Amino acid sequence: MEKQKIPCDFLWGGAVAAHQLEGAYEKGGKGISIADVMTAGANGKDREITDGILPDRYYPNHQAIDFYTRFREDIRLFAEMGFRCFRTSIAWSRIFPNGDESEPNEEGLKFYDELFDELLKYNIEPIVTLSHFEMPLHLVRKYGGWRDRRLIGFFVTFAETVMKRYKDKVKYWMTFNEINNQSSVQNPWSGWTNSGILYREGEDVQTVLQQAVHYEMTASAITVKTGHEINPEFQIGCMLAMVPYYARTCSPQDELAAQTAMAHRLYYYGDLHVFGEYPAYMEAFRREKGICLDITADDLKCLKEGCVDYIGISYYMSSTISSVETEGSVKAAEGIYLAPNPYVEKSDWGWQIDPQGLRYSLNLLYQRYRKPIFIVENGFGAYDKLEMGKVHDPGRMEYLRQHIIEMKKAMFLDGVPVMGYTPWGCIDLVSAGSGEMEKRYGFIYVDKDNQGNGTLMRIKKDSFQWYKKVIESNGEQL
Repeated sequence: MEKQKIPCDFLWGGAVAAHQLEGAYEKGGKGISIADVMTAGANGKDREITDGILPDRYYPNHQAIDFYTRFREDIRLFAEMGFRCFRTSIAWSRIFPNGDESEPNEEGLKFYDELFDELLKYNIEPIVTLSHFEMPLHLVRKYGGWRDRRLIGFFVTFAETVMKRYKDKVKYWMTFNEINNQSSVQNPWSGWTNSGILYREGEDVQTVLQQAVHYEMTASAITVKTGHEINPEFQIGCMLAMVPYYARTCSPQDELAAQTAMAHRLYYYGDLHVFGEYPAYMEAFRREKGICLDITADDLKCLKEGCVDYIGISYYMSSTISSVETEGSVKAAEGIYLAPNPYVEKSDWGWQIDPQGLRYSLNLLYQRYRKPIFIVENGFGAYDKLEMGKVHDPGRMEYLRQHIIEMKKAMFLDGVPVMGYTPWGCIDLVSAGSGEMEKRYGFIYVDKDNQGNGTLMRIKKDSFQWYKKVIESNGEQL
Protein backbone atom coordinates (compact mmCIF):
# COMPACT_ATOMS: atom_id res chain seq x y z
CA MET A 1 0.00 0.00 0.00
CA GLU A 2 2.93 2.33 0.69
CA LYS A 3 3.81 2.33 -3.02
CA GLN A 4 0.41 3.55 -4.17
CA LYS A 5 -0.55 7.21 -4.37
CA ILE A 6 -3.85 9.05 -4.22
CA PRO A 7 -4.64 10.50 -7.69
CA CYS A 8 -3.38 14.05 -8.20
CA ASP A 9 -6.89 15.29 -9.05
CA PHE A 10 -8.35 13.98 -5.77
CA LEU A 11 -10.73 16.56 -4.28
CA TRP A 12 -9.57 17.45 -0.77
CA GLY A 13 -11.66 20.13 0.91
CA GLY A 14 -14.39 20.78 3.43
CA ALA A 15 -18.18 20.71 3.67
CA VAL A 16 -20.95 22.92 5.06
CA ALA A 17 -24.61 23.74 4.40
CA ALA A 18 -26.04 27.20 3.71
CA HIS A 19 -28.51 27.27 6.59
CA GLN A 20 -25.88 26.25 9.13
CA LEU A 21 -23.39 29.02 8.43
CA GLU A 22 -24.73 31.79 6.16
CA GLY A 23 -27.06 33.54 8.59
CA ALA A 24 -28.64 36.68 7.06
CA TYR A 25 -31.96 34.85 7.11
CA GLU A 26 -33.90 37.95 6.03
CA LYS A 27 -31.27 39.72 3.94
CA GLY A 28 -30.97 39.91 0.18
CA GLY A 29 -34.62 39.08 -0.43
CA LYS A 30 -34.35 35.63 1.17
CA GLY A 31 -37.55 33.92 2.26
CA ILE A 32 -38.09 31.96 5.47
CA SER A 33 -36.92 28.36 5.27
CA ILE A 34 -37.84 25.33 7.34
CA ALA A 35 -34.49 25.69 9.14
CA ASP A 36 -35.44 29.20 10.23
CA VAL A 37 -38.25 27.92 12.49
CA MET A 38 -36.07 25.40 14.35
CA THR A 39 -34.99 26.51 17.81
CA ALA A 40 -31.74 25.68 19.56
CA GLY A 41 -31.61 22.31 21.28
CA ALA A 42 -28.80 20.73 23.27
CA ASN A 43 -26.98 17.46 23.76
CA GLY A 44 -29.86 15.07 24.43
CA LYS A 45 -32.52 17.77 23.87
CA ASP A 46 -34.40 17.95 20.58
CA ARG A 47 -34.82 21.17 18.64
CA GLU A 48 -38.36 22.57 18.60
CA ILE A 49 -40.11 23.21 15.28
CA THR A 50 -42.30 26.26 15.84
CA ASP A 51 -45.30 27.57 13.91
CA GLY A 52 -43.49 30.52 12.39
CA ILE A 53 -40.87 32.63 14.13
CA LEU A 54 -41.81 33.33 17.74
CA PRO A 55 -40.38 36.32 19.65
CA ASP A 56 -39.51 34.33 22.79
CA ARG A 57 -37.46 31.63 21.05
CA TYR A 58 -33.81 31.54 19.96
CA TYR A 59 -33.20 30.41 16.38
CA PRO A 60 -29.46 29.82 15.89
CA ASN A 61 -29.66 29.64 12.08
CA HIS A 62 -30.80 33.25 11.83
CA GLN A 63 -27.27 34.56 12.34
CA ALA A 64 -25.33 31.29 12.29
CA ILE A 65 -21.68 32.35 11.81
CA ASP A 66 -22.48 35.22 9.41
CA PHE A 67 -20.78 33.57 6.44
CA TYR A 68 -23.06 35.69 4.22
CA THR A 69 -20.94 38.78 4.95
CA ARG A 70 -17.67 37.08 5.97
CA PHE A 71 -17.30 34.48 3.20
CA ARG A 72 -14.23 36.17 1.66
CA GLU A 73 -12.39 36.03 4.96
CA ASP A 74 -13.34 32.38 5.44
CA ILE A 75 -12.43 31.36 1.90
CA ARG A 76 -8.97 32.88 2.40
CA LEU A 77 -8.56 30.52 5.34
CA PHE A 78 -9.76 27.58 3.25
CA ALA A 79 -7.26 28.53 0.56
CA GLU A 80 -4.51 28.72 3.19
CA MET A 81 -5.33 25.14 4.14
CA GLY A 82 -4.99 24.23 0.47
CA PHE A 83 -8.60 23.28 -0.23
CA ARG A 84 -9.14 21.94 -3.73
CA CYS A 85 -12.92 22.00 -3.30
CA PHE A 86 -15.59 23.38 -1.02
CA ARG A 87 -18.98 21.76 -0.61
CA THR A 88 -21.91 24.01 0.24
CA SER A 89 -25.58 24.30 -0.66
CA ILE A 90 -27.64 26.93 -2.42
CA ALA A 91 -30.41 28.08 -0.11
CA TRP A 92 -33.59 27.48 -2.12
CA SER A 93 -35.43 30.34 -0.36
CA ARG A 94 -32.61 32.76 -1.24
CA ILE A 95 -33.34 32.13 -4.94
CA PHE A 96 -37.11 31.59 -4.78
CA PRO A 97 -38.23 33.09 -1.43
CA ASN A 98 -41.56 31.24 -1.41
CA GLY A 99 -40.47 28.39 -3.66
CA ASP A 100 -43.34 28.66 -6.14
CA GLU A 101 -42.54 31.96 -7.90
CA SER A 102 -42.07 32.12 -11.65
CA GLU A 103 -39.08 34.48 -11.45
CA PRO A 104 -35.98 34.11 -9.21
CA ASN A 105 -34.60 36.63 -6.75
CA GLU A 106 -31.71 38.29 -8.56
CA GLU A 107 -30.04 39.45 -5.34
CA GLY A 108 -29.83 35.86 -4.16
CA LEU A 109 -28.36 34.72 -7.47
CA LYS A 110 -25.74 37.47 -7.27
CA PHE A 111 -24.66 36.33 -3.82
CA TYR A 112 -23.76 32.87 -5.11
CA ASP A 113 -22.09 34.40 -8.16
CA GLU A 114 -19.80 36.26 -5.78
CA LEU A 115 -19.29 33.20 -3.56
CA PHE A 116 -18.35 30.92 -6.46
CA ASP A 117 -16.14 33.59 -8.04
CA GLU A 118 -14.26 33.94 -4.76
CA LEU A 119 -13.72 30.18 -4.55
CA LEU A 120 -12.56 29.94 -8.15
CA LYS A 121 -10.13 32.80 -7.57
CA TYR A 122 -8.23 30.40 -5.31
CA ASN A 123 -8.77 27.42 -7.63
CA ILE A 124 -11.25 25.90 -5.19
CA GLU A 125 -13.88 23.81 -6.98
CA PRO A 126 -17.45 24.48 -5.74
CA ILE A 127 -19.40 21.31 -4.88
CA VAL A 128 -23.10 22.25 -4.68
CA THR A 129 -25.99 20.50 -2.96
CA LEU A 130 -29.35 21.70 -4.23
CA SER A 131 -31.51 20.74 -1.25
CA HIS A 132 -29.85 20.55 2.16
CA PHE A 133 -32.55 20.73 4.86
CA GLU A 134 -33.59 24.31 3.95
CA MET A 135 -36.61 24.27 1.62
CA PRO A 136 -38.91 27.35 1.68
CA LEU A 137 -41.40 27.30 4.56
CA HIS A 138 -44.13 28.59 2.24
CA LEU A 139 -44.08 25.26 0.38
CA VAL A 140 -44.91 23.51 3.64
CA ARG A 141 -47.70 25.87 4.62
CA LYS A 142 -49.41 26.00 1.22
CA TYR A 143 -48.74 22.52 -0.19
CA GLY A 144 -47.81 20.33 2.77
CA GLY A 145 -44.17 19.98 1.69
CA TRP A 146 -43.23 16.95 -0.39
CA ARG A 147 -46.65 15.41 0.18
CA ASP A 148 -47.67 17.32 -2.95
CA ARG A 149 -46.73 16.39 -6.53
CA ARG A 150 -46.49 20.07 -7.46
CA LEU A 151 -43.22 20.32 -5.57
CA ILE A 152 -41.54 18.33 -8.35
CA GLY A 153 -42.04 21.24 -10.73
CA PHE A 154 -41.02 23.87 -8.16
CA PHE A 155 -37.80 22.02 -7.37
CA VAL A 156 -36.91 21.42 -11.02
CA THR A 157 -37.47 25.12 -11.76
CA PHE A 158 -35.11 26.04 -8.92
CA ALA A 159 -32.51 23.48 -10.00
CA GLU A 160 -32.67 24.48 -13.66
CA THR A 161 -32.37 28.16 -12.74
CA VAL A 162 -29.17 27.76 -10.75
CA MET A 163 -27.63 25.18 -13.06
CA LYS A 164 -28.05 27.54 -16.01
CA ARG A 165 -26.77 30.50 -14.02
CA TYR A 166 -23.64 28.73 -12.75
CA LYS A 167 -23.04 26.30 -15.63
CA ASP A 168 -19.53 27.67 -16.14
CA LYS A 169 -18.70 27.95 -12.44
CA VAL A 170 -19.95 24.72 -10.87
CA LYS A 171 -19.19 21.26 -12.23
CA TYR A 172 -20.16 19.00 -9.31
CA TRP A 173 -23.76 18.87 -8.05
CA MET A 174 -25.85 16.76 -5.70
CA THR A 175 -29.64 16.80 -5.51
CA PHE A 176 -31.02 15.94 -2.03
CA ASN A 177 -28.80 15.79 1.02
CA GLU A 178 -29.01 12.57 3.05
CA ILE A 179 -32.35 11.77 1.46
CA ASN A 180 -32.49 8.46 3.33
CA ASN A 181 -32.45 10.12 6.77
CA GLN A 182 -36.23 10.37 6.66
CA SER A 183 -36.48 6.57 6.85
CA SER A 184 -36.12 7.05 10.63
CA VAL A 185 -39.80 7.91 10.99
CA GLN A 186 -39.65 7.81 14.81
CA ASN A 187 -37.71 11.08 14.73
CA PRO A 188 -39.94 14.01 13.64
CA TRP A 189 -36.83 16.04 12.84
CA SER A 190 -35.92 13.79 9.90
CA GLY A 191 -39.22 14.12 8.04
CA TRP A 192 -39.22 17.87 8.57
CA THR A 193 -35.67 18.56 7.41
CA ASN A 194 -35.80 16.23 4.43
CA SER A 195 -39.31 16.90 3.16
CA GLY A 196 -41.05 19.59 5.20
CA ILE A 197 -43.34 16.94 6.69
CA LEU A 198 -44.64 16.52 10.23
CA TYR A 199 -46.70 13.36 10.44
CA ARG A 200 -50.31 13.83 11.49
CA GLU A 201 -52.10 11.80 14.09
CA GLY A 202 -53.87 8.81 12.60
CA GLU A 203 -52.27 8.87 9.15
CA ASP A 204 -50.24 5.99 7.76
CA VAL A 205 -46.67 7.18 8.17
CA GLN A 206 -45.17 4.75 5.67
CA THR A 207 -47.58 5.82 2.93
CA VAL A 208 -46.72 9.48 3.48
CA LEU A 209 -42.99 8.71 3.57
CA GLN A 210 -42.99 6.53 0.46
CA GLN A 211 -45.02 9.11 -1.50
CA ALA A 212 -42.69 11.96 -0.54
CA VAL A 213 -39.66 9.87 -1.49
CA HIS A 214 -41.19 9.09 -4.88
CA TYR A 215 -41.81 12.75 -5.65
CA GLU A 216 -38.28 13.68 -4.53
CA MET A 217 -36.69 10.87 -6.53
CA THR A 218 -38.64 11.92 -9.61
CA ALA A 219 -37.55 15.54 -9.12
CA SER A 220 -33.95 14.38 -8.66
CA ALA A 221 -34.01 12.30 -11.86
CA ILE A 222 -35.50 15.14 -13.92
CA THR A 223 -32.83 17.44 -12.50
CA VAL A 224 -30.03 15.03 -13.45
CA LYS A 225 -31.30 14.78 -17.02
CA THR A 226 -31.86 18.54 -17.27
CA GLY A 227 -28.43 19.29 -15.82
CA HIS A 228 -26.71 17.09 -18.38
CA GLU A 229 -28.58 18.94 -21.13
CA ILE A 230 -27.46 22.29 -19.73
CA ASN A 231 -23.82 21.22 -19.52
CA PRO A 232 -22.74 17.70 -20.54
CA GLU A 233 -19.63 18.14 -18.38
CA PHE A 234 -21.70 18.32 -15.19
CA GLN A 235 -21.14 15.55 -12.67
CA ILE A 236 -24.41 15.10 -10.77
CA GLY A 237 -24.68 12.77 -7.81
CA CYS A 238 -27.01 11.68 -5.06
CA MET A 239 -26.14 12.04 -1.38
CA LEU A 240 -26.76 9.24 1.10
CA ALA A 241 -26.27 9.08 4.86
CA MET A 242 -24.07 5.99 5.06
CA VAL A 243 -24.61 4.18 8.35
CA PRO A 244 -23.68 0.51 7.92
CA TYR A 245 -25.80 -1.81 10.04
CA TYR A 246 -23.96 -4.69 11.65
CA ALA A 247 -25.78 -7.71 13.05
CA ARG A 248 -25.36 -7.74 16.84
CA THR A 249 -24.70 -11.50 16.81
CA CYS A 250 -24.26 -14.19 14.16
CA SER A 251 -27.77 -15.50 14.76
CA PRO A 252 -29.78 -15.71 11.51
CA GLN A 253 -32.46 -13.48 13.04
CA ASP A 254 -29.98 -10.70 13.73
CA GLU A 255 -28.43 -11.06 10.28
CA LEU A 256 -31.83 -10.78 8.60
CA ALA A 257 -32.78 -7.80 10.76
CA ALA A 258 -29.56 -6.03 9.75
CA GLN A 259 -30.18 -6.89 6.10
CA THR A 260 -33.70 -5.45 6.33
CA ALA A 261 -32.40 -2.27 7.94
CA MET A 262 -29.84 -1.81 5.15
CA ALA A 263 -32.52 -2.34 2.50
CA HIS A 264 -35.08 0.08 3.92
CA ARG A 265 -32.74 2.75 5.26
CA LEU A 266 -30.10 2.86 2.52
CA TYR A 267 -30.35 0.62 -0.52
CA TYR A 268 -33.92 1.65 -1.37
CA TYR A 269 -32.73 5.21 -1.97
CA GLY A 270 -29.47 4.24 -3.64
CA ASP A 271 -31.20 1.78 -5.97
CA LEU A 272 -33.61 4.43 -7.20
CA HIS A 273 -30.82 6.96 -7.79
CA VAL A 274 -28.40 4.57 -9.49
CA PHE A 275 -30.59 1.99 -11.23
CA GLY A 276 -33.60 4.24 -11.85
CA GLU A 277 -36.17 1.65 -10.85
CA TYR A 278 -37.97 0.39 -7.78
CA PRO A 279 -36.35 -2.63 -6.11
CA ALA A 280 -38.44 -5.78 -5.74
CA TYR A 281 -38.15 -5.75 -1.94
CA MET A 282 -39.86 -2.34 -1.72
CA GLU A 283 -42.63 -3.37 -4.08
CA ALA A 284 -43.18 -6.45 -1.89
CA PHE A 285 -43.18 -4.25 1.23
CA ARG A 286 -45.84 -1.96 -0.26
CA ARG A 287 -48.01 -4.93 -1.22
CA GLU A 288 -47.75 -6.40 2.27
CA LYS A 289 -48.64 -3.09 3.92
CA GLY A 290 -51.36 -2.19 1.42
CA ILE A 291 -49.58 1.01 0.40
CA CYS A 292 -50.86 2.60 -2.81
CA LEU A 293 -48.86 5.48 -4.29
CA ASP A 294 -49.28 8.07 -6.99
CA ILE A 295 -46.71 6.76 -9.49
CA THR A 296 -47.22 7.44 -13.19
CA ALA A 297 -45.67 5.86 -16.26
CA ASP A 298 -43.98 9.19 -16.99
CA ASP A 299 -42.45 9.15 -13.49
CA LEU A 300 -40.95 5.72 -14.10
CA LYS A 301 -39.56 6.88 -17.43
CA CYS A 302 -37.98 9.92 -15.73
CA LEU A 303 -36.39 7.74 -13.05
CA LYS A 304 -34.75 5.57 -15.69
CA GLU A 305 -33.48 8.56 -17.69
CA GLY A 306 -32.03 10.47 -14.73
CA CYS A 307 -29.56 8.10 -13.05
CA VAL A 308 -26.72 9.75 -11.13
CA ASP A 309 -23.05 9.92 -12.10
CA TYR A 310 -21.61 9.33 -8.63
CA ILE A 311 -22.60 8.65 -5.04
CA GLY A 312 -21.93 11.23 -2.36
CA ILE A 313 -21.97 9.96 1.22
CA SER A 314 -21.78 11.17 4.75
CA TYR A 315 -20.07 8.79 7.14
CA TYR A 316 -19.81 9.44 10.85
CA MET A 317 -20.56 6.13 12.52
CA SER A 318 -21.83 2.59 12.23
CA SER A 319 -24.84 1.08 13.98
CA THR A 320 -25.69 -2.34 15.35
CA ILE A 321 -28.96 -4.20 14.85
CA SER A 322 -30.60 -6.78 17.08
CA SER A 323 -33.74 -8.76 16.27
CA VAL A 324 -34.74 -8.73 19.95
CA GLU A 325 -34.70 -6.10 22.67
CA THR A 326 -31.43 -6.06 24.59
CA GLU A 327 -29.85 -3.89 27.28
CA GLY A 328 -29.51 -0.33 26.01
CA SER A 329 -31.32 -1.02 22.73
CA VAL A 330 -33.94 1.23 21.07
CA LYS A 331 -36.77 -0.08 18.93
CA ALA A 332 -36.51 1.15 15.33
CA ALA A 333 -39.18 -1.01 13.69
CA GLU A 334 -40.94 -4.31 14.24
CA GLY A 335 -38.20 -6.86 14.98
CA ILE A 336 -35.42 -4.27 14.55
CA TYR A 337 -33.60 -2.74 17.52
CA LEU A 338 -30.63 -0.37 17.48
CA ALA A 339 -28.19 -1.87 19.98
CA PRO A 340 -24.89 -0.70 21.50
CA ASN A 341 -21.72 -2.07 19.93
CA PRO A 342 -19.24 -3.13 22.65
CA TYR A 343 -16.33 -3.17 20.19
CA VAL A 344 -16.23 0.56 19.36
CA GLU A 345 -15.98 3.79 21.33
CA LYS A 346 -18.56 6.59 21.40
CA SER A 347 -18.39 10.35 21.03
CA ASP A 348 -19.84 12.77 23.61
CA TRP A 349 -23.08 12.62 21.61
CA GLY A 350 -23.25 8.81 21.66
CA TRP A 351 -22.12 8.33 18.04
CA GLN A 352 -20.18 5.10 17.51
CA ILE A 353 -16.62 5.87 16.38
CA ASP A 354 -15.76 3.23 13.81
CA PRO A 355 -13.08 4.13 11.23
CA GLN A 356 -13.05 0.60 9.79
CA GLY A 357 -16.74 1.04 9.10
CA LEU A 358 -15.80 3.60 6.44
CA ARG A 359 -13.78 1.04 4.50
CA TYR A 360 -16.60 -1.47 4.95
CA SER A 361 -19.12 1.11 3.69
CA LEU A 362 -17.11 2.07 0.63
CA ASN A 363 -16.85 -1.57 -0.35
CA LEU A 364 -20.56 -2.22 0.18
CA LEU A 365 -21.54 0.72 -2.01
CA TYR A 366 -19.06 0.12 -4.81
CA GLN A 367 -19.74 -3.59 -5.02
CA ARG A 368 -23.47 -2.86 -5.35
CA TYR A 369 -23.44 0.22 -7.57
CA ARG A 370 -20.14 0.39 -9.49
CA LYS A 371 -20.17 4.18 -9.28
CA PRO A 372 -17.42 6.54 -8.05
CA ILE A 373 -17.92 7.56 -4.42
CA PHE A 374 -17.37 11.01 -2.95
CA ILE A 375 -16.99 11.23 0.84
CA VAL A 376 -18.68 14.60 1.27
CA GLU A 377 -19.12 14.44 5.05
CA ASN A 378 -16.99 12.88 7.76
CA GLY A 379 -16.24 14.55 11.03
CA PHE A 380 -15.91 14.62 14.78
CA GLY A 381 -18.26 16.78 16.84
CA ALA A 382 -16.62 17.69 20.16
CA TYR A 383 -16.48 20.23 22.96
CA ASP A 384 -13.47 22.38 22.05
CA LYS A 385 -11.87 24.75 24.57
CA LEU A 386 -10.37 28.11 23.66
CA GLU A 387 -7.42 28.60 26.02
CA MET A 388 -4.94 31.45 25.72
CA GLY A 389 -6.13 32.10 22.18
CA LYS A 390 -5.54 28.51 21.05
CA VAL A 391 -7.63 25.38 20.50
CA HIS A 392 -5.93 22.02 20.91
CA ASP A 393 -8.01 19.28 19.29
CA PRO A 394 -5.94 16.07 19.11
CA GLY A 395 -9.08 13.94 19.23
CA ARG A 396 -10.34 15.44 15.99
CA MET A 397 -7.03 14.90 14.23
CA GLU A 398 -6.90 11.28 15.36
CA TYR A 399 -10.50 10.64 14.30
CA LEU A 400 -9.88 12.05 10.80
CA ARG A 401 -6.47 10.37 10.51
CA GLN A 402 -7.93 6.94 11.19
CA HIS A 403 -10.76 7.48 8.72
CA ILE A 404 -8.38 8.65 5.98
CA ILE A 405 -6.25 5.54 6.57
CA GLU A 406 -9.32 3.34 6.06
CA MET A 407 -10.31 5.34 2.98
CA LYS A 408 -6.87 4.70 1.49
CA LYS A 409 -7.18 0.99 2.24
CA ALA A 410 -10.48 0.92 0.37
CA MET A 411 -8.86 2.71 -2.56
CA PHE A 412 -5.54 0.84 -2.71
CA LEU A 413 -6.35 -2.63 -1.39
CA ASP A 414 -9.97 -2.96 -2.49
CA GLY A 415 -10.00 -0.92 -5.70
CA VAL A 416 -12.81 1.48 -4.73
CA PRO A 417 -12.74 4.70 -6.81
CA VAL A 418 -13.06 7.56 -4.30
CA MET A 419 -13.35 11.04 -5.84
CA GLY A 420 -12.64 13.21 -2.84
CA TYR A 421 -12.86 13.82 0.88
CA THR A 422 -14.52 16.86 2.48
CA PRO A 423 -14.71 16.75 6.30
CA TRP A 424 -17.95 18.11 7.67
CA GLY A 425 -18.12 21.53 9.29
CA CYS A 426 -14.62 22.56 8.22
CA ILE A 427 -15.40 25.79 10.05
CA ASP A 428 -17.51 25.66 13.23
CA LEU A 429 -21.21 26.06 12.44
CA VAL A 430 -24.67 25.40 13.84
CA SER A 431 -25.35 21.69 14.37
CA ALA A 432 -28.29 20.55 12.25
CA GLY A 433 -29.41 17.94 14.75
CA SER A 434 -29.14 19.84 18.03
CA GLY A 435 -28.86 23.49 16.97
CA GLU A 436 -25.73 23.85 19.07
CA MET A 437 -22.61 25.86 18.30
CA GLU A 438 -20.65 24.05 20.96
CA LYS A 439 -20.83 20.75 19.08
CA ARG A 440 -17.81 21.75 17.02
CA TYR A 441 -16.43 20.02 13.93
CA GLY A 442 -14.21 22.65 12.36
CA PHE A 443 -10.54 23.28 11.71
CA ILE A 444 -11.47 26.91 12.40
CA TYR A 445 -12.96 27.92 15.75
CA VAL A 446 -15.79 30.48 15.68
CA ASP A 447 -16.29 32.47 18.87
CA LYS A 448 -19.97 31.89 19.54
CA ASP A 449 -21.76 29.83 22.19
CA ASN A 450 -25.03 27.95 22.35
CA GLN A 451 -26.90 31.06 23.52
CA GLY A 452 -25.68 33.14 20.57
CA ASN A 453 -23.06 35.10 22.51
CA GLY A 454 -19.61 35.77 21.08
CA THR A 455 -17.55 37.91 18.73
CA LEU A 456 -17.66 35.51 15.75
CA MET A 457 -13.86 35.78 15.61
CA ARG A 458 -12.19 33.04 13.58
CA ILE A 459 -9.30 31.17 15.24
CA LYS A 460 -7.21 28.38 13.70
CA LYS A 461 -7.25 25.16 15.71
CA ASP A 462 -4.28 22.79 15.83
CA SER A 463 -6.11 20.65 13.28
CA PHE A 464 -5.89 23.54 10.77
CA GLN A 465 -2.17 23.04 10.24
CA TRP A 466 -2.53 19.27 10.39
CA TYR A 467 -5.11 19.20 7.59
CA LYS A 468 -3.02 21.65 5.58
CA LYS A 469 -0.16 19.11 5.64
CA VAL A 470 -2.55 16.29 4.71
CA ILE A 471 -3.60 18.18 1.57
CA GLU A 472 -0.09 19.38 0.72
CA SER A 473 1.16 15.80 0.86
CA ASN A 474 -1.92 14.47 -0.97
CA GLY A 475 -2.73 12.25 1.98
CA GLU A 476 0.80 10.99 2.61
CA GLN A 477 1.45 12.86 5.85
CA LEU A 478 -1.19 11.93 8.41
